[in-house]
Amino acid sequence: MSIDNDKFRLTGLEKAAIMVLSLPEEQTSLIFEKLDEEEIKVLSHAMTTLGAVKPRAVQRVFMDFVNEISSTNSLVGSLESTERLLGKALSRDKAEAIMEELRGPEGRTVWEKLSNVNDEMLANFLKNEHPQVVAVVMSRVKPEKAAKVLSIVSPAMGKDILMRMLKLERVRKENLEVIEETLKAEFTNNFSRSSKRDNHELVAEVFNHFDRETETNYLEKIEEESSGSAKKIRSLMFTFEDLITLDNASIQTLLRSVERQRLSLALKGASEELQAYVFVNMSERAGKLMQEEMMNMGMVRVRDVEDSQATILTTAKELAAVGTIFISTKKEEDRLIG
Repeated sequence: MSIDNDKFRLTGLEKAAIMVLSLPEEQTSLIFEKLDEEEIKVLSHAMTTLGAVKPRAVQRVFMDFVNEISSTNSLVGSLESTERLLGKALSRDKAEAIMEELRGPEGRTVWEKLSNVNDEMLANFLKNEHPQVVAVVMSRVKPEKAAKVLSIVSPAMGKDILMRMLKLERVRKENLEVIEETLKAEFTNNFSRSSKRDNHELVAEVFNHFDRETETNYLEKIEEESSGSAKKIRSLMFTFEDLITLDNASIQTLLRSVERQRLSLALKGASEELQAYVFVNMSERAGKLMQEEMMNMGMVRVRDVEDSQATILTTAKELAAVGTIFISTKKEEDRLIG
């Protein structure tokens, strides 16, 4: 068969096949990298069944493509427009998965959010749920998260959940959606209640974002008005030195999440005790390299050190907000040393 665009009406799949065959191999390989196995199979089948394609048919396909693109006066890129396009080109599940990734943490699925919650917090929350629901949750979150949660609950409950997981059949989509919505509502309500803060906590959070000079000035002014409030704000503030109150797992997670150079600069202004605690939670080689890097820095600006410390504190709070690490509200005198 010979395809002439004047005689044959081409389908969208045939046009795509002609365009791909017309492109250089390097560009074709880039296109295939963006397709899944089934899409590649369908497109490849269309390519093998095209037969001979006359030059003017190829030209017409590309002209149609250019006309289609140029007919739009302007392009507006947004999550909504992207979602509509993906919905037409891909299956619903695949389109939703891509959109969840594009939206970032705030748009992630409830299962991804649960996988980032503190282990003990999630275990305590699930104790109040029906065992069958817990089994579904454990089958959907990351395996390492499920293992940690099941290690925390009672052996009897853990056994019950594992047996239910073994017998778990494919959950119908509509039932799964009901569970997701229920978890979202209950989870949000449960933890929003536990996260309520008084005014001193809110002000302390503001102070956490001040540079040291501004922090000192404002604390002195507040102390003139109310020494009790100033004292409470100090006790609630989470400073760079308070990183020493993080447990080993949390500090190690934080260290993996910050740039080495920024950490080195931040530690230049830290106490010897905090420096030692950080180095203990690094490999021996990494600790020595960082100490050498700090020595080679020489004199550094206080402002640069404070900026680095503030950035690391922000990272710590973001990790704590999603339950990846645990920040204790206790101060140094209450810290446990193992």
